[in-house]
Amino acid sequence: MKGKDKKQRAPKPKVTSGSLPGKPSPVVFVIAVVSLTGIIGQNFYNQPQLKIGTTAPETIRAPYSSLIEDTKKTEAQRRNVSKKFVPVLMVDENINKKIKKNLQTLLAQGNEIRSAAGSFPFFDTFVLSVSSQRYLRSCADSEWEDLLVALEHNNQQKSGVLTQNLRSIFIKTREQNQNANKQRVGDTENVSVPSRLGIPISSSSKSETSLLSVSSTPEVKPNDSFQSAEFAQAMAELEAYRLKTSTQNLVSLLSKVAQARQGYTQATVKLSQLLSENPQTAYETTSFLNFSDEDWAKTQIGVQLSAERILAQGIPQGLPPSVLQNAVNLHVHKLVPQPTESFAKKLLLEVLEPNLKQDEEQTKIQAAIAAAEVKPVIVAVEQGEIVVRKGDRITSWHLDVLEHYHLLRREINWLGLMYLAGTVSFSIGIFTFVERSIKYRWRHSDRLLVLLLTLSTPLVVTMGTPYTTWSGVGLLLGSFYGATAGVTVVGLLVALLGMSLEISKISLLAGAAGGILGSCMAHRLRSREELALLSVVIALTEGGVYLLIQIFLGAAFGPYFYVVLKEAGIFALSGLAWSIVALGLSPYLEKLFDLVTPIRLAELANPNRPLLKKLATVAPGTFQHTLFVATLAEAAAKELACNIELVRAGTLYHDIGKMHDPQAFIENQMGGPNKHDTEIKDPWHSADIIKKHVSEGLVMAKKHSLPSSIQAFIPEHQGTMQIAYFYHQAQQIAKEDPNLTVDEADFRYDGPIPQSRETGIVMLADSCEAALRSLKDASCEQALVMVNNILRARWQDNQLVDSGLTREEMSRIAEIFVEVWQQFHHKRIAYPKLKAGN
Repeated sequence: MKGKDKKQRAPKPKVTSGSLPGKPSPVVFVIAVVSLTGIIGQNFYNQPQLKIGTTAPETIRAPYSSLIEDTKKTEAQRRNVSKKFVPVLMVDENINKKIKKNLQTLLAQGNEIRSAAGSFPFFDTFVLSVSSQRYLRSCADSEWEDLLVALEHNNQQKSGVLTQNLRSIFIKTREQNQNANKQRVGDTENVSVPSRLGIPISSSSKSETSLLSVSSTPEVKPNDSFQSAEFAQAMAELEAYRLKTSTQNLVSLLSKVAQARQGYTQATVKLSQLLSENPQTAYETTSFLNFSDEDWAKTQIGVQLSAERILAQGIPQGLPPSVLQNAVNLHVHKLVPQPTESFAKKLLLEVLEPNLKQDEEQTKIQAAIAAAEVKPVIVAVEQGEIVVRKGDRITSWHLDVLEHYHLLRREINWLGLMYLAGTVSFSIGIFTFVERSIKYRWRHSDRLLVLLLTLSTPLVVTMGTPYTTWSGVGLLLGSFYGATAGVTVVGLLVALLGMSLEISKISLLAGAAGGILGSCMAHRLRSREELALLSVVIALTEGGVYLLIQIFLGAAFGPYFYVVLKEAGIFALSGLAWSIVALGLSPYLEKLFDLVTPIRLAELANPNRPLLKKLATVAPGTFQHTLFVATLAEAAAKELACNIELVRAGTLYHDIGKMHDPQAFIENQMGGPNKHDTEIKDPWHSADIIKKHVSEGLVMAKKHSLPSSIQAFIPEHQGTMQIAYFYHQAQQIAKEDPNLTVDEADFRYDGPIPQSRETGIVMLADSCEAALRSLKDASCEQALVMVNNILRARWQDNQLVDSGLTREEMSRIAEIFVEVWQQFHHKRIAYPKLKAGN
């Protein structure tokens, strides 16, 4: 190629990438102020000049006849109806459970006492009537002894078998009496229970006399003082049984009576213990011990069924006791045996209590329905009738009439809007100040996205719902721009909405808590799964903050707790819903606004991406070069607190343009012939091929829709550096041909130079990679000197003036590169050579 052809070559335009960062534009500022003021300041539009309490500027007459509702009177009537509405009651299941539990406890106590007394009746009722068995089991010890004496006296003409057996029963009875008396004295030391129960206490002297007479004197006469009607009936039935059966059977019957008396005594002791613990119990007498087992079983079932029915009907607060007693009487009369009715009534009245409470929600609904059924108060207004006179105060009735005739003279409250616009401008100024402190190169598209996300929150609020987009806005802003930007936007929004819109402050704080949490955590996460988990945490935070504030204010206590709990649940669900919407929109917003998040960068750095797989296949040497450059650059980025994920992804794609002609680059020649020396033999053409890996790389990056921040690494890692090898070749050729001139611009990359610390670090790592690979046995000091020389050359060539890297940081970068090189080229142990045949 001739030198003249080189001179005639037209200059190439510089290659740029993506949308460049820009300073805040006045146009963007105005758009933000107008849009935010317009949405938040909706209350200032169409405001009436005439309001309640203002003075009428002139006399206003009705333009035509009409029927107009007096809203004030209508509302007053509806309020009266709501106040007089009878509350809706509901059964309190907790009280029902408590009542049933208490009833079960009482019945269990009765069963325990009756089990101690034993079965009743304890003998065949055809032989010994129920009344006689009841008497024999519960009569005083002295009466029982007299009965035995009487039986012995009546049988003196018989053989001594009965007398002998009676004596043994006497002895057992005596022992039982002594034990029972000791137990009674011990259990009723502080409470006089036996007299309350109506339990006769025997005279020890009389018992002792009878026993002595039985044991020492063969003839014993009965004591007539104990021969009551029950005594006589029992005596007669026992005598009749004696005549019908054998003496042995009578003795067996008397033994059963003695056992029944012993059990009855034990039962009365347990009953006395129960009364000492609970004196007001229904078991205040021993009458329930005299119920037959069959009647007792039916009584338990009947009492439980009665309680179920009465509780199902409901017992309201303030119910007169007589009404409840009548209800109990009606149920008990039908469901329990007649002998146990009185006891069953006492048992039920002891446990029953009001179980109805007011159903707040249904009461409100029914009251609202009743109020809505109240007909509006309509007033006839004739044409020409004076609505309000000049100088009169406007009342609610005047306002209704003027509104009906469209005479309120509505206008825009410009003063309020100007005040709001000033507040919005101040808030945007704060955000602009914060924006400058964030290590992010803001573009106009970024500011537009922040504005759109900010507008979503007041837009939803103006639609009438407090469950707005706080969680979604926090997640997206934190993920795209970091915690500082997200927290700033959420905080400013809270202040603006709290001052300008009629919104619950508790709802505002609960939503803002979720937004702030999302802003702080989203940028730290590295997977969609972690973001999904964060969404759940945000939802719980919103619901929990709402509930805690309500508890702190005391609104969550009492009958309204379930309402507050329900509202907290709705807040949690809304936070989760908006978070899910944000996660769904995130990939589309990243694509539309050319954004990179840590998650997207991690996805782009996956070696299984089509472009990276193709690079590893088509240009394996370049791919290995890329991996080592990435290792160097990541280590430096970590040390300098740069965006490590961006450096990793950008480095992997910085040389993809070499795939257009892999063999033109020495790392892909694998020791084969160099085509520049064997085929091309033209330094100008070779330089064009080398430079083309930048332009071709940008074409591939755009074809595969790589973000602009990734595309920036392709041209900026070379900047406007000189292609020194071919430039020196051209100079050598020019020395031999005086007519040939060499333009250095033909041997420099088109740029731009690095515009960020990240691309600057990659430029330095790319420059040092080949030199570090070539070192084999060099020391660390030699390697550090070489790396410093390379970095100094880039610095002196003004390649890093726009990157933001400092001269001090360059020295630290050189040290880090050498440390990484050491890790890759550490010395290994020299293994001994094995002898042949081993």
